Amino acid sequence: MEGLNGKRVLVTGGASGIGAATAERFLDEGAKVVVLDRDQLGCERIKKTLPQLAGVIRADVSDAGAVADAFDELDEMLGGLDVLINNAGISIRHDFLEITAEEWRQVMDVNLNGVFYVAQQAARRMKAAGAGVIINTGSTNAIMGYPFYADYNASKAGVLELTRSMALELAPDVRVVAVCPGYIMTPMQEAEYTPEMIDEVNSKIPLRRHGRPEEVAALFAFLASDEAAYITGQTYIIDGGEIAGGLASR
Repeated sequence: MEGLNGKRVLVTGGASGIGAATAERFLDEGAKVVVLDRDQLGCERIKKTLPQLAGVIRADVSDAGAVADAFDELDEMLGGLDVLINNAGISIRHDFLEITAEEWRQVMDVNLNGVFYVAQQAARRMKAAGAGVIINTGSTNAIMGYPFYADYNASKAGVLELTRSMALELAPDVRVVAVCPGYIMTPMQEAEYTPEMIDEVNSKIPLRRHGRPEEVAALFAFLASDEAAYITGQTYIIDGGEIAGGLASR
């Protein structure tokens, strides 16, 4: 991709799944990449898997103070930031009637508040520098109704509106977009779905399979590149055609 070589990139939730694949893709593009994640074991593992990383920061994005400290650390590592992949997120599969107040707060704190805290820190630096790209990870759950994920769905819907608002306020210096993956085969997905459930889902997806983290990483790379220089404020779906149809397709 044009314009990614030498770019300073932060990937949150970068120790596994889509985040880890994204960190690897940007390294392949010649970028200087720092991974941020709250999982200590994951951080240690990604250091070994991708030794060419510019750094790994352990922090919880749901803690505004921890995010501020993490960006101070990032400044020392990279001296600034050109691209943010705002990817950290969690989900809990459960019935709407059984969601506790604490579980609701937990999901919102990571998936919406965390996206805001990280994006604001990044945007301040990018606006001061006069350029930058922020890509927030949404979900097809932000666009369609899905049972058993009411808190997750609501949090991701918030991410899309936050993205649009940021794009308007941060233009023309900073581009802001959202990527909405559908069913992607990540450790989080494998933990929540049995093989039988995965097979059932695949039978309903037009491309008849889950996506791969590397495919989402490729979309991130394009949107962050100079080839997407006229794109901002939009949402991009990568779902194998899952939500293209309505009730009849299901």
